[in-house]
Formats: sequence, C-alpha cells, structure tokens
Amino acid sequence: MNKPILSAHFESRTPSDVRLAQMKYEERKVKPQAVINVGIGNVSLPTNPAMMKRMFSLDAPESPFAQGVIRYSTTAGFKECQDAFKNILKCEGFDTSNLYVQITDGGSAAMELLLLGVCGPAGSDERPLLMIDPAYTNYISFAERIGRKIVTVKRKLDENGKFSLPEIDKIEEMIKKYNPGALLVIPYDNPTGQLYDHETLVELAKLCVKYNMWMVSDEAYRELYYTDDARLVSIWGVTDKEVPGIEGRRISIETASKVWNACGLRIGALITDNAEFNNRAVAEYTANLCANVLGQYIFGALAHESKEQILDWCKNLRNYYKEQIMTVYNGLKKLEPNLIVSSPDASIYLVIDVRNVVKPGFDSIDFVLYCAEKGAVEIDGVETTLLVAPMKGFYNVDEGEYNPGTTQFRISFVESPEKMAKVPELFVKLLRQYEAQR
Repeated sequence: MNKPILSAHFESRTPSDVRLAQMKYEERKVKPQAVINVGIGNVSLPTNPAMMKRMFSLDAPESPFAQGVIRYSTTAGFKECQDAFKNILKCEGFDTSNLYVQITDGGSAAMELLLLGVCGPAGSDERPLLMIDPAYTNYISFAERIGRKIVTVKRKLDENGKFSLPEIDKIEEMIKKYNPGALLVIPYDNPTGQLYDHETLVELAKLCVKYNMWMVSDEAYRELYYTDDARLVSIWGVTDKEVPGIEGRRISIETASKVWNACGLRIGALITDNAEFNNRAVAEYTANLCANVLGQYIFGALAHESKEQILDWCKNLRNYYKEQIMTVYNGLKKLEPNLIVSSPDASIYLVIDVRNVVKPGFDSIDFVLYCAEKGAVEIDGVETTLLVAPMKGFYNVDEGEYNPGTTQFRISFVESPEKMAKVPELFVKLLRQYEAQR
C-alpha cells in the first residue's frame, strides 16, 4: 500500500542540537541512577516574586481570568505586558519613549517574525540575515523553515578561551558581498558566553547605517555579565548621538525565559523604534492571533515593579550565576588543563573544546549520543551521566567545510549549584571513558 508523502522539508529535519541529548536519553532502556542535563538552557530557578504572585492567583478578583474566561488579547499583546518590557528597559537606564512592542510566544516566535521582516523573499538569497558564528542555532533552523538565507562571519575559539570577534573590515567585506538586510548581534552571547562591549556595538551600528541595514540585538541575557569592569550594554544604549542614523533601524528580541526564570511561560517580544516595522510585524502576527494570554498577564506584573526591585533582582541573579560559572570553569581547567574553556564573561553558557585532548576522528555528536544512550560514571557513589549540547549546529558551514563544533560543546547553567559542581568531574570522566573505548 502506498504511504502518504512527507514534504522534503520534513524529510530533512533532525532534532535541534540543544534537544538531541535529552531526546536520545528518553529512549534509553536502562537508565543510570542519575542524570544531569545541561544541554538546554531550561532554567530551573523560581521566577520573580511579582510574577509568581499572579501565577498562583489567577482566580483573584482583579485577575482577568477570575471567571474562567480566557479570551484573545489584541495581536500586539496586552498593554500591561508591553509596559513590562518597557519598564525593565527604563529601569536599566534606557529611553523607551519611542519604542514599539509586539508580544510574541517566546523569543523564538520573535526570531521567526524578525526573519520575515528583514530578509528577502522566501527561497531567494536576497537580503540575508548576517550573523557572527557560532550563533544560536534556532536562527539557522527558523531561516531554513521559512526559506530565508543566513550568512555568517566566523569567530574562532583561541587557546586562551577567548572567541576572537571578526575585524570590522572582514564584516564589511561580507556586507559588500551578500548585501544583508540586517546584522544580528547577541551582546551577552549564546552560545559562547562572550560579552560585547559598548564600543563594539557602536562600530557595528556604524556599518548598519552605512549600508542601510537593520541592526538586531538578541537581548535574552541582558544584565547577566560577570567581568568587574563591564557595563550594561544594549542596542538601546546606541543612539543618534554616537551613531547618526541608527535610530529608526534598531530592533531587539526580548524574552521572559532567562533573566526572569520563566522559560515555559513562552512570552517574548520584538521591540523596535521604527513605527512602520512594528505595524507590519503586528499585521504579520495577526495570523497567530495573539501570544499566550496567561503568560502575558503573569509577566505583566513587572510593569509595576520599581527600579530598585528590578535592579536588585538582576544583581542577585548575576551573583548567583557568576559563582556557579567560576566553579565549573576552574574545575574543568584543574581536572584537564588541556581543555579549552571559553572565558566566563556573560550569559549562562560555557563552551568546551576538547581538540587538544581527544584522538583524531572525534565527533561531538557521537560523544553526546554515547553519554545519552549508554555512558555513565560513578560520582559520589552514584552512577551518573551528563547531557550536553554539541556545538556543530551552532555553526553555519557549507557542505564539505570543516565544522569547528566537531570538538566543541555548550554547557548551560540550569541545574542546581550542587549538580553543577559535579559537571567538571562528570564531563572529564565520561570523555575519558568514551575515548578509551573508541
């Protein structure tokens, strides 16, 4: 009997690298006693108290859901939810008077909407999105889904753990070659943990003005920076005073997921200072009707928080992550000095490169699958395995081109401090176990 035919797109789909380990582990028939999953940025901390209060009181008299009625919001989202995103920016010291907010189902939906808004027609190479490799893999996946083009300027992980930002003239060469519609930056970088300073954003903004591109900043991890001399950076801190012409071409991608510990709430936003872009984004999003209204209401609580409350929350979160990240970083370097571990400057990630400690032919995906499907080592008397993300999917490479992610992994700081402290020993023991049987 004939079978129905899948589309070519579906036939080509494989799991995202950030979900791969978890999916394969779930299929494992005989599981070890414990597993530590740092493959995906699924934050396990409680959310903000103001949000929590609303979450646990959806039937309160002041709640719009008190009578059990759950209606659509406007496509652009509840004004209160829009104001929550603006209030956060205002408390951080940025001017929000001319900003427009489209609420989306998580930052992911904002990414897809962004691609539709800045790139050329589906199926063409016109006006691609220019990114700096390695970059968050979902941009690549969404571009493939909707037929848009991605081009990348390459970064390299040096022996000292620093990702070398491409020189401005190299980026300019790519702009001249591909005529991108927008440049995407992730100042508190996913996956590398690199921190872009304000001066770098200014130089990149000048290129966007010079070549008439949108400047897009993914600010999911804004406020999460750990170097002593760092200052809060944002696309909203780059203005016409420093870069004449940048205003009116700025876009940021926002989310409740990371700084506000609400990954599953699925609330994000596409913010811009361009009224026409916002109008068209809302028009496009009408097909989605609206974002999750329960999530909008819960996140909307932040519209009423004071500057002191917002900044104290962010400061405490920074201190929490900094201690964990330094523990894991130092532990990895102590147990295996030849590992290359990315500099712990920002966001909630580290990249580990094993190129100096493994035999030829090593493949990061094979190691991830080994850990998920059969690997386990004893930690504190408990058989345990570790789930990490292979970095291959974070690089946009041509067929036949070497992928630096072949020997690299991303670790997410999403487990408890007690579990995160075990990651260095787990990783090194599993790597040695895998190499011994290879």
